[in-house]
Amino acid sequence: MLQRGKTQSGTWPLMKRLVKAYLRPHRKTFIAAMLFMGVAAAMRGVFAHTMQLVVDGMTQLRGVPYMAEISVFIVCIFVVRGLMVALHTLALNRVGQRIVSTVQQQMCAHLLGADLAFFHDNASGTLVSRVTNDVAIMRMAVNECLLNSFRGGLELASLIAVMFYQDWRLSLIVVLVFPVSALYVGRMSKRIRRVAANTQSATGDLSARLNQIFQGIRQVKSYGNEGLEVERVRDLTQTIFKLSIKSVRIGALTGPVMEVLSSVVVASLIFYGYGQIVAHTASEGDLVAFITSFLLAYEPMKRMGRVSAQLQAGLAAAERVFTLLDVHPKIVDASGARPLDVADYTIGIENIVFAYADGTQALDHLSITVPHGKTVAIVGSSGAGKSTVINLIPRFYDVQSGRVTIGGADIRDVPLASLRGHIGLVSQETALFDDTVRANIAYGKPGASQEEIEQAAIGAFADSFIHELPQGYDTQVGEHGVKLSGGQRQRIAIARAMLRNAPILLLDEATSALDNESERAVQVALKKLQQGRTTIVVAHRLSTIVDADAIVVLDRGRVVEQGAHADLLARGGAYARLYGMQAGVAA
Repeated sequence: MLQRGKTQSGTWPLMKRLVKAYLRPHRKTFIAAMLFMGVAAAMRGVFAHTMQLVVDGMTQLRGVPYMAEISVFIVCIFVVRGLMVALHTLALNRVGQRIVSTVQQQMCAHLLGADLAFFHDNASGTLVSRVTNDVAIMRMAVNECLLNSFRGGLELASLIAVMFYQDWRLSLIVVLVFPVSALYVGRMSKRIRRVAANTQSATGDLSARLNQIFQGIRQVKSYGNEGLEVERVRDLTQTIFKLSIKSVRIGALTGPVMEVLSSVVVASLIFYGYGQIVAHTASEGDLVAFITSFLLAYEPMKRMGRVSAQLQAGLAAAERVFTLLDVHPKIVDASGARPLDVADYTIGIENIVFAYADGTQALDHLSITVPHGKTVAIVGSSGAGKSTVINLIPRFYDVQSGRVTIGGADIRDVPLASLRGHIGLVSQETALFDDTVRANIAYGKPGASQEEIEQAAIGAFADSFIHELPQGYDTQVGEHGVKLSGGQRQRIAIARAMLRNAPILLLDEATSALDNESERAVQVALKKLQQGRTTIVVAHRLSTIVDADAIVVLDRGRVVEQGAHADLLARGGAYARLYGMQAGVAA
């Protein structure tokens, strides 16, 4: 069902995509930040060079006024540097946070545009982890890399310039350290990238597991499986722990290697510098200024090493994010699609063949007609294809052959927004959000007035129980409407459909999970909702559809019987057997 785009996974392709897609729109702020950092980095170099003046002033006893001037100059250096660093940090954090916000908005929009099959194939917890955890890692990587890599690079360049100014021969000794460090850091980065990708994948698995546990908490408790779930979570967290420690262990090796290399350089500088002083080819101030420059450069070098590890973790997260963004829906608006504009909302299901991605055949040359303003019920045993028919009409899936029409118009020639705007859906899964009753009803028509909301609730026979709730229409219903009974949740869903006032109504086993008393109340509301609408009812309880204008019996994706309730009973066929079985069970 999904068309996957090819996501390039190399460091440079990912960096190029990040820069082109997300950094380029903020280039003005970024350039300003670089200017601030350039001044700050220059101040580092100026300070290192000033140490020559300090030491020479002390050894040559140039007097208090001279030393006072140098001291004031040093204070000014740090004031300017501090201000520039603050402005640089603020600007780059602003860019980093804006990039993260943009990525999360894009991911949300992209996911909401994905096919229904995509959500069936991917756990919701994993998707949430991509949008939150992976993007958060990207944010840290972007912020740290933008801050530390450019700051470190500019400071390093400034200090190397001072070192070459002081003594180009000594500088060559120092410069030899950089390629060795770069090779080592590069090698470690590849290992960190692999570990980071595995860690993020395991974190997604943990998020998905927790989401399933919390959604099914009643089943977990009723079957006494708290211990089992704790053990499963323990296994996942232990995997994440081991991977995290491995990542830290790899990154921790960078510090000692840099320390050893730096100590060798400092020892060489002291030995060589002493010879220069003895030979009177350099002053004490020259040597101190040079060593100060190197020691100041040591911190940016270490920072660059840390940046590499953070960058690889961020790129691993970016690769997962881009892989998700590169999944494109198959069900899209056709070129030249025109809004649905018909007076006759007859639904035609014409010789449809449909199979799911795993090869399961659901419908086999199925044809059904639902006349305008009439109610047609679809019944059959489990797996007969009833809900598949419901899913095809709003184009949650597309048929392999045949077509679905509304008023003679092929629904594939209608924009998805227009098509779904003409359809109201009430299913056994009452999707209520953790919001107020008012907001849940208004979801059927964003921007609806309070009067419209209350009229819809009255029509769904929900107004009376809503007024009995603690805050009435402003009562929070809890996640999935957990604070309401099954019948109350269903009537709110019906009120939502009434508020939408769509000419086509799809009822997918809307009363199957209710007790008898709740079912009777909901059935009354549904009867009112069906008036004047072209309605398809998928029902498990046959007693709820005896008044339908026509009943279609499916078996293995084919129509085996159709007609009115009384006629089908009189035939003594498949419908009569189903009805008799339910009547016997009820008796």
